[in-house]
Amino acid sequence: MSAIVEDNDRTGSVLQGPVLAIAAPLSMLIFLEFFIFGAWFATLGLVLATHGLDGIIASAYLLSALAAILSPLLLGAIGDRYLPPRTVLAIAHLAGSAFMALVPAAVNAGNGNLTLVLIFAYMLCFQPTLGLVNAYSLTVLGQRQSIFPYIRFFGLIGWVVAGLGVGSMGLSASTDIFYVNAIAGLVMAVYAMTLKRTPPPAAGARFSIGDLVGVKAFVLFRERSFTVLMVCALMTSISLGVYNSFVSPYLAVLGISNVAGVLAVGQASEAIFVVTIPFALARLGMKWALFAGMVMWGVRFTLFIAASHGGIAFAIGGVALHGICNDYFIVIAAMYLARVAPQDLAAQAQGWLILMVSGFGQAIGSALSGQIYALSVAPNQAVGAAAWTPLWFVPIGLAVVTAIVWTLFFRPVSSTATAE
Repeated sequence: MSAIVEDNDRTGSVLQGPVLAIAAPLSMLIFLEFFIFGAWFATLGLVLATHGLDGIIASAYLLSALAAILSPLLLGAIGDRYLPPRTVLAIAHLAGSAFMALVPAAVNAGNGNLTLVLIFAYMLCFQPTLGLVNAYSLTVLGQRQSIFPYIRFFGLIGWVVAGLGVGSMGLSASTDIFYVNAIAGLVMAVYAMTLKRTPPPAAGARFSIGDLVGVKAFVLFRERSFTVLMVCALMTSISLGVYNSFVSPYLAVLGISNVAGVLAVGQASEAIFVVTIPFALARLGMKWALFAGMVMWGVRFTLFIAASHGGIAFAIGGVALHGICNDYFIVIAAMYLARVAPQDLAAQAQGWLILMVSGFGQAIGSALSGQIYALSVAPNQAVGAAAWTPLWFVPIGLAVVTAIVWTLFFRPVSSTATAE
């Protein structure tokens, strides 16, 4: 975050044009980034299951989570120090498109190992760009960073448009989603080079693995509220890993044909729930707003179980809860950390949250759900949707445990208390 502030000081003086002239290209950047992500990631599990590779679904999402853990090391060691952000974006998406274009042949050939290698290679290229587009946007905005939430909103639109487009074309279970991703990635690579050039954010800085993994932020674990938040974030993100890995094949088992379109409802709901955050914080406070986000993960999987008894509407309702599950959990948690973490540790505190959510939590969730799927679901597929119930009990149980831990042990603190 400090690097961004420094860049703001250096670049703010040259950003004198109209706000729209600055916001429009950044909005397109965020739109393309999440269109690329949403075009394939949501229904990856369904595609693999449809082509007889259901045994590697969990591994595919596990490798994606591992890429989220490892990729900052690659970006921090090379990209941040030697290349302008727009060049890193172009190279990453160009390389990612090359890997993704090879995935359909591997899947259609039933080559699970090659498919996993290609997906992992792609995610190593893609994962760093998620944070990079945010950091670049904030740098270019300079003193106008207050409009960033509106720009970030175009990410939701990009994901929804991708999902609705893939679904309406009947590609939810098709390997063609990888081609959609690859083509969009090429467009992004070209578009990135049209963006305003900014210097490498860490040019001349000494490389430190400790800084990348947030070693300095270990001091925050002395504060009970931070430790409890990280533990609960980890447990909640395990549920997120289960959801990402197996929700798309489950919707197909329920008889839903436009799976990508239904999953897009989840991202659309984020746009609705995010605007309710100020109201929730005012009425409930930080602790109980976060509590709602965590507990709702258990509610959504309870709805999935209800759907197995003939109520597809319950499944759609569970997907629609994505907004409150994500916004009231991830967004409010980030807001809490921004409020209480000392300024010199703010970036690393946020990094720990991302590491728990996108890294360790999803990795554990993917691995655990894969084992349960192999033991309980796969051997009983003739039973239909009811065979999936044991899998959904895991996140429900985690939500109960998380609720108990959060209620008993979390005590909000002020920024002054944490700083001291």
